[in-house]
Amino acid sequence: MATQKPQRTPEEVEDIILRKIFLVTLKENQENSSSDPKVVYLEMTAAEILSEGKSLFLSRDLMERVLIDRLSGDFPNSESPFLYLIGCYRRAHEEIKKISNMKDKTLRSEMEAAAKQAKKLAASYARIHLGNPELFSNGNLRDSNLKTGSSLSSNSPLLPLLFAEVSSGVMLDGFGGNELGSGVDCPPGFLEEFLKDSDFDTLDPILKGLYEDLRGSVLKVSALGNFQQPLRALLYLVHFPVCAKSLVNHPWWIPKGVYLNGRVIEMTSILGPFFHVSALPDHTIFKSQPDVGQQCFSEASSRRLDNSFIKTIMNTLYDGLAEVLLCLLKNTETRESVLEYLAEVINKNASRAHIQVDPISCASSGMFVNLSAVMLRLCEPFLDANLTKRDKIDPNYVFYCNRLDLRGLTALHATSEEVTEWINKDNPVKTDGTRPHGDGENRLLQSQEATSSGSTLSVKPTSSSGEKAKYPFICECFFMTARVLNLGLLKAFSDFKHLVQDISRCEDTLATLKAMQGQAPSSQLELDISRLEKEIELHSQERFCYEAQILKDGALIQHALSFYRLMVVWLVGLVGGFKMPLPSTCPMEFASMPEHFVEDAMELLIFASRIPRTLDGVLLDDFMNFIIMFMASPQFIKNPYLRAKMVEVLNCWMPRGSSSATSTLFDGHQLSLEYLVRNLLKLYVDIEFTGSHTQFYDKFNIRHNIAELLEYLWQVPSHRNAWKQIAKEEEKGVYLNFLNFLINDSIYLLDESLNKILELKELEAEMSNSAEWERRSAQERQERTRLFHSQENIIRIDMKLANEDVSMLAFTSEQITAPFLLPEMVERVASMLNYFLLQLVGPQRKSLSLKVPEKYEFRPKELLTQIVHIYVHLARGDAKNIFPAAISSDGRSYNEQLFSAAADVLQRIGMDGRIIEDFIELGAKAKAAASEAMDAEAALGDIPDEFLDPIQYTLMKDPVILPSSRITIDRPVIQRHLLSDSTDPFNRSHLNADMLIPNTELKARIEEFIRSPELKRRGEGLNMQSSKGTIQPTSGEMLID
Repeated sequence: MATQKPQRTPEEVEDIILRKIFLVTLKENQENSSSDPKVVYLEMTAAEILSEGKSLFLSRDLMERVLIDRLSGDFPNSESPFLYLIGCYRRAHEEIKKISNMKDKTLRSEMEAAAKQAKKLAASYARIHLGNPELFSNGNLRDSNLKTGSSLSSNSPLLPLLFAEVSSGVMLDGFGGNELGSGVDCPPGFLEEFLKDSDFDTLDPILKGLYEDLRGSVLKVSALGNFQQPLRALLYLVHFPVCAKSLVNHPWWIPKGVYLNGRVIEMTSILGPFFHVSALPDHTIFKSQPDVGQQCFSEASSRRLDNSFIKTIMNTLYDGLAEVLLCLLKNTETRESVLEYLAEVINKNASRAHIQVDPISCASSGMFVNLSAVMLRLCEPFLDANLTKRDKIDPNYVFYCNRLDLRGLTALHATSEEVTEWINKDNPVKTDGTRPHGDGENRLLQSQEATSSGSTLSVKPTSSSGEKAKYPFICECFFMTARVLNLGLLKAFSDFKHLVQDISRCEDTLATLKAMQGQAPSSQLELDISRLEKEIELHSQERFCYEAQILKDGALIQHALSFYRLMVVWLVGLVGGFKMPLPSTCPMEFASMPEHFVEDAMELLIFASRIPRTLDGVLLDDFMNFIIMFMASPQFIKNPYLRAKMVEVLNCWMPRGSSSATSTLFDGHQLSLEYLVRNLLKLYVDIEFTGSHTQFYDKFNIRHNIAELLEYLWQVPSHRNAWKQIAKEEEKGVYLNFLNFLINDSIYLLDESLNKILELKELEAEMSNSAEWERRSAQERQERTRLFHSQENIIRIDMKLANEDVSMLAFTSEQITAPFLLPEMVERVASMLNYFLLQLVGPQRKSLSLKVPEKYEFRPKELLTQIVHIYVHLARGDAKNIFPAAISSDGRSYNEQLFSAAADVLQRIGMDGRIIEDFIELGAKAKAAASEAMDAEAALGDIPDEFLDPIQYTLMKDPVILPSSRITIDRPVIQRHLLSDSTDPFNRSHLNADMLIPNTELKARIEEFIRSPELKRRGEGLNMQSSKGTIQPTSGEMLID
């Protein structure tokens, strides 16, 4: 029978466990130790212990002493101190698992305590070693690096362990997640033990290097590179308060220096390279790898592949960075530093708002789109459906907070001088130079009474902490997000739009060059074609990158829409809420808000409306209310182009199908039914004068959007009724102005189009003469070809706009005739119609024939039909029978034979017979009126000059005196002038209809002159041909049969 093994004492068990953990022995040739080459015999330590009268058993009391001697000694083939300590921790962890199987509870408890103490000691001395490498360096200060299978070269041995920790048990996808530090195993719990129980001064030097290495691991890494491990590592660290504090105290948290700019912050700050990770294109110097455009969207790769994985990868980045910032913001010790970092990034990149952005001094689009997505995630808690926390947003932040540079931004209405004056008036400086303190919680409701302890536009607060503490995080986050979106996501939309336009221009040029190469080949053309094709290829790659990261990310755009819904609701709150009419004066809080707050909202709505299904589920009613309230309110939003952009939004929403999701915004929306048509008509008038040097051309594009909307609204009975009511109420107000500009535009656009058609036909004739064309130089042929295409585009655009205007005159005149027939308008309308009729059926008609007129939106039959409808509509509504006289008094275009010529054309194209009959009857009335006018003029004889209007040189009927120039003029003539220009035509001083002074004395003399019997008797013997201002009928030979 075998003898039983003697039972080991607890001291012996503890000795065995600790020897295994620390790989040391105090006895030479000790059992279980001599065979392992890593076990070190601590001879000197053993001698010291024996001299103290103690036994050579390793115990908790000797543990630290033994560890120090092991680390301090120079032993052959031993590991570096850091690797040794990591091993100690790992072995202690393994021993604890074995100890858990011990049956003796008392022994188990004691041994667990010893092993846990060993773990703690290993972690503690790892900190001491990394903080003071020279202590246990054995002359080699760089021997602590872990050897990894990767090419990563790091000064911090913690980095591979950190990567191993955050990668364990996590599946990393092929993109953005290739393992760094593979082959390294971090003992479970080591990093937590290392980081959690240490003071700031001990860990900070260690963490500084670690953060720098972490930053370096993502420097110039694209969306296809490995950023996920470094990002997880960063997130892991910031959850430890001491690590978070170390991060924001790092010199590279916000880099300093005289040359600091947006790009420097992006490339050198700790977080900057994380935010730089993107699929979007960047300047060549800062280009990230792998190149997303080249790998995913080059012709060599298949562009038809589903590239939605880029959106998924980028959302991983957004979520991670948002969590990092949120963790730092929740920590009261680090929150202020985060806000300072964000403010510095925003302020140093303010020039990203410019049309041309300097890529050397500004951060990349990628960084700011990423930051946009992250800020929107931080806003999510206060973007609930009811926007319940909007009262936390204080408008005074714009005036008094010195964190963001908001004061230099263009305001919605107020000038910087007005804002300064208002602030100084509202917040008088006390005798001690300070400003009174206000109640921060009630600022929004009592914004005019509330004051600030900070500063005015010119005085900075003495205590920055007091200044910043006034505003809750929601308020800070709101304004920062608004700025970031302006410089980031909205700027990216603008860049994308310009990129698409550049591609379109290049493709047009390429088509022209290829056509020229086909006619006259040359080596230079071949080079130009090759250069353009490469340019288009690169632009196309960039375009696909934008689409993959932004356009395909519907959630990102919807988050932005939620933010701007809060923006418009909050702004409306500054003027009293969603109700009309608006206050008589604009509150300064609203007038002083940055203009881009509204412009960005409108741009986002336009962009989102053009991406299928992006608006699904988005609440648009608040946007609709905002637009209706402010698009025709220049006293609230000064910039006419911004108000015009609101119409562009409505144009995008205009229902174009039977079941459009946006139709209820127009059909069943209370503010829409009451104010939409009215405000569209008002804006149509206001846009005539924008103050820009391009205002003449801009107005046509803006009015095109308004015209499309108005045409749609005319089809909706409730809106048509509102329109008719406005025309009745504003017969001599805004509606008359609208009508005047509509007629002005119609005349200009049609005249311009017809003249351009004549020029185009001349160019066409030149190019069709092959012999003559070939004799010209290649450069001249190229210039003439470009001119030809340019003229084609101009004709197409102008004719399309002219058709819209004439169409609106046609459908509105059927039910609204009174404004057309006012004294100041009727002759203008008649002249326009006569001019159109002359162009369409007069002698010039054959010279306007085109091979494919539809290509240029030129449809003469439809145009003639609409013109005739307008004639007939006005004739039917002419109760006083003044329209025929107005037609015949037009000495420029009227000819009685045009009516019969037009009737012939209408009969050939099969127009309604009743319309033709009414039109012929109107022509006869106009002919009779012309005859009567000639008789009356002959009867009057010589008219005294003082009775004649100084502009039209016709007999005045209602003379008025202009207050400034004191010149007498006929009322209808000056009123017609004032519809387009509110100045005295003789000295350009301000003038409106209310300022006109009736010249009653002169009017009485004119009336007496007209009814003088003597004149009548004199008239009986006069020749019917008037010697002044008579109408000369065009001979029949000039007309087309």
